[in-house]
Formats: sequence, structure tokens, C-alpha cells
Amino acid sequence: MEMKKRITLELRNRAPEKVTELVLDNCRSSNGEIEGLNESFKELEFLSMANVELTSLARLPTLSKLRKLELSDNIISGGLEVLAEKCPNLTYLNLSGNKIKDLSTVEALQNLKNLKSLDLFNCEITNLEDYRESVFELLHQITYLDGFDQEDNEAPDSEEEEDEEGDEEEDDDDEDEAGPPGEYEEDDDEDDGGSDLGEGEEEEEEVGLSYLMKEEIQDEEDDDDYVEEKGDEEEEGVRGEKRKRDPEDEGEEEDD
Repeated sequence: MEMKKRITLELRNRAPEKVTELVLDNCRSSNGEIEGLNESFKELEFLSMANVELTSLARLPTLSKLRKLELSDNIISGGLEVLAEKCPNLTYLNLSGNKIKDLSTVEALQNLKNLKSLDLFNCEITNLEDYRESVFELLHQITYLDGFDQEDNEAPDSEEEEDEEGDEEEDDDDEDEAGPPGEYEEDDDEDDGGSDLGEGEEEEEEVGLSYLMKEEIQDEEDDDDYVEEKGDEEEEGVRGEKRKRDPEDEGEEEDD
């Protein structure tokens, strides 16, 4: 009784139109409903009512955005057809630990076109021969039954799915921040071109230096040749002067 009062008070104190997830496990329902849970929770996407002694879903409010519904460990034996009307967008439904016995009860879920995962663990229906094959054949839209697909591959955990989605968004953000890949490729090409140009300039500088050195050596050789030629000219001039002086000297001796 105290649990029921606490849950009811909590529902009344919250703004229902802003609630997307609601867990009411272990509280007690009255005449197939929980006081305070109504259609004003129009944004609700996840609802858990495990072990609340539900015998019927007839008084479940219309929750058009509800995607996941936990109803494990109750006393539900039928009346599942109301789910298609009140929760048409369900993708996950947990009915484990209820009083579901035969395939005709489950057949009512065919109208839940978006249903991907169904849990009937610990229900009497699981004791039927070819239980899994029969349910998969009856409900073509589901991918996972009791946590496994038809090839016995385990269903991913809901938290892991959210983490993967978060990682994908982060990757997208990183790609957006990084900019188009071609931009960096162009920069790299420009850098490569610049480096090639630099190498060419160095080669030109090296060639120019050797060329200058050769020119200097050639200039020195030319200077040496010039000095030698000048020296030869001076020697020839001295010899000519000697030849001029000799006749003069001979003439002076004759006069004497």
C-alpha cells in the first residue's frame, strides 16, 4: 500500500508531457491499471511495469510514441490485441513470466508491424514443440525471440546500441570539423611543389657557385698570362735599348 501511494504521488508531481522513460516496477495495480498513469504521458517511449500484478491490458492508456514495453512477471494470459491500437509503434515487448500458453494468444501481435523483439521466456508457450520455429513463422516482423534470432545470434544490448549511435554521431562531427579531405591533399601537393622548387633552387645555387669558382680560376690564369706577357715585353724593351746603346757607345769610342 505504501509503495502504491509513493508511485502515485511521484506520477502526480512530475510533468507527464515531458517524461520519456517511466519505471513502475513492483507497485500494485488496481483493476488492471496504475493510478496516475494516463494518456497525458504522450512523449513516453519506455515503460516498465514488471511485477505489478497486471491481469489485463484493457485499461492501458494510449501511448502512441511508446517503443519499449516491459510487462514481465505479471498474470497476463490474453487480450494482447489492444497493444496494436494503444501502442502501435512498439519495437520491443517483454511478456516473460506471464500466463501465455498457446500460439493463438501470440497471433494477436501480428498487427504490431514495427515489433522487432519479443520475449516470452518462462511462459508455458515455450514448452510447445517447435516453439521458436512456430513463433517466427507466425510473426514475420520480429527479428529476435527471447533474446536470439533464428540463427541463434544474440540480440545487441540496448545500451550498446545507444553507444554505437553516439560513436557514429561523434565520428560525423569529427569529419565535419576536419573539413573536406581534398583540402588537405591540395595543401600537401602545394607543399611538395614548394619542396621541389627549393631543391631546384639549391641545385642552381650549387651550379652557380662552381661556375663562379671556375671563372675565378680562369681569371687568375688570365692574369698570370698577362703578367708573363708584360714581363716578356719589358725584357724585349730592355734588349732594344741595349742594342741602341751599343752603336752609340761604339761611336763615342771611335771619336776618341
